[in-house]
Amino acid sequence: MITTLVALTPIIAVLLFLVILRIPAVKAMPISLLATAILAIIYWRVPVIQVLAASLEGIIIGVSILYIVFGAILLLNTLKISGAIDTIRNSFLGITPDRRVQLIIIAWLFGAFIEGAAGFGTPAAICAPLLVALGFPPLAAVVLALIADSSPVSFGAVGTPIIVGVNQGLQEGSIIAPIVQPYLGDMNMLDYMHIIGAQAMRVDVFVGTLMPLIMVLLLTKFFGENRTFKEGLRIWKFAIFAGLAFTIPALLVATFLGPEFPSIFGGLIGLIIVVPAAKKGFLLPKESWDFPQKANWLQSWIGREEESEAPYVKKKGMKKELPLLVAWIPYLLVGLFLVLTRIEAIGLKQWLLSFSITWNNILGTNIGTSLQPLYLPGTVFILVVLITFFVHNMSTNQLARTFSLSGKAIVGSAIALFTAVPMVRIFINSGLNDANLQSMPIELANTASALMGGTWPLVAPLIGALGSFISGSATFSNMMFSLFQFSVADQIAVDPTIVVSMQVLGANAGNMICVLNVVAAASVVGLLGKEGTIIRMTLGPMFYYSLFSGLIGLILAYLV
Repeated sequence: MITTLVALTPIIAVLLFLVILRIPAVKAMPISLLATAILAIIYWRVPVIQVLAASLEGIIIGVSILYIVFGAILLLNTLKISGAIDTIRNSFLGITPDRRVQLIIIAWLFGAFIEGAAGFGTPAAICAPLLVALGFPPLAAVVLALIADSSPVSFGAVGTPIIVGVNQGLQEGSIIAPIVQPYLGDMNMLDYMHIIGAQAMRVDVFVGTLMPLIMVLLLTKFFGENRTFKEGLRIWKFAIFAGLAFTIPALLVATFLGPEFPSIFGGLIGLIIVVPAAKKGFLLPKESWDFPQKANWLQSWIGREEESEAPYVKKKGMKKELPLLVAWIPYLLVGLFLVLTRIEAIGLKQWLLSFSITWNNILGTNIGTSLQPLYLPGTVFILVVLITFFVHNMSTNQLARTFSLSGKAIVGSAIALFTAVPMVRIFINSGLNDANLQSMPIELANTASALMGGTWPLVAPLIGALGSFISGSATFSNMMFSLFQFSVADQIAVDPTIVVSMQVLGANAGNMICVLNVVAAASVVGLLGKEGTIIRMTLGPMFYYSLFSGLIGLILAYLV
């Protein structure tokens, strides 16, 4: 019992400090790292040098994640300052007056595209103020943008939750975990990540396709004048059509290209299909739907209005609005460059991967890691920013401002990253110890398999959701629990690929209630202080997504 509690230290510490005591992540994560390190040394009897090496490994991995985050934020700020985001937002205004359709197009499809390109909570922070600018109540905008940012998260920030999260989560030190290696055989980890992504998306075709329908049902029930599900159900055909417009292309891309692109291309292809269909009224009822008059809105729906509209209010003296195609060029270039650098046959991938910064046997231990900076998506983002500087005819002062704003924006993320990732690496690398114990995730797997047995695939997504909730990131959740999930699957004789894919889908579900995402989205529309209300409204969809995924996973586990 004590061993299980100690193995749960990273989870308990983060839950206590971040969620219960509501200490900011920049303070909560360092305290959690310290608690994990002390108990690893005292109880698990992990050598101090091993703990230090695992921490250094975590910092190096954190650098790679921070580089992606910086590039994503830099591109977003560049497009805000150049006026491209305003142009994209205004293009949505003329599609339809029906709020249900506006929600699906902006939060589900455009949000999916932003998730694929940027990730890390960006979609809700962009889509919520876009919806407010269109006339949505701030509470509706935040809640529904968070719910929409679910399915696309598997492949967010160009596949980071899988390529970094699951990949690193299945490694101990610089090598693949011993329990994983026999299963892989001659397969390399990147190929296995491809398989994991495709498996997750095969399940998500059933689960994620219904998300737009759930969104419009909640919209009309909680924010409509008549407070009824019926008004949402009236566009069930269009909602499922829009769900499939994302999930089918995403499945094809996940199967044939890999985990970097499904959300980018699923969102983009979905927009190309759904926007013209909406303009023509395809599968839509004749009557449009709108909110009650603003004077009749509940006070709980409304934030501080001056803040909620601030990000997209036109200021006097701003440069003339960009043409729509020109505004979209940076995002199109991101997609193009990523495809060119990820397809083996082109040859760029091997060249980019050849430039590697490697540190083996850190501090004389078996732990090691490496960085391929040219291959990381952060490099693509920065390259596109430099091209955008010329294409959008920006001034050097504007470009300097984007770098300055982006640099300041990642300071808090850096502190959280450089403590959260080392904590996870200590957790994973605890197998080398003098207490005759297996690593913490393996010990937890022993307990879980004994308690749940063959029904584990049903509850596996809830573990992923818990990880995202407490850590603030699907990537961290996958990094922390992938080895644990793999080990449980091995012990109950179920295909580990299915159970790890359940972890990935669960991490998506947890993204809806993730404290950091909720705070970020709430802050941009003036709803700070209403985080509890937001989380309560997103809990239902989170449980739907987790349990439906788990049910399909349970069926697959015993069919395969």
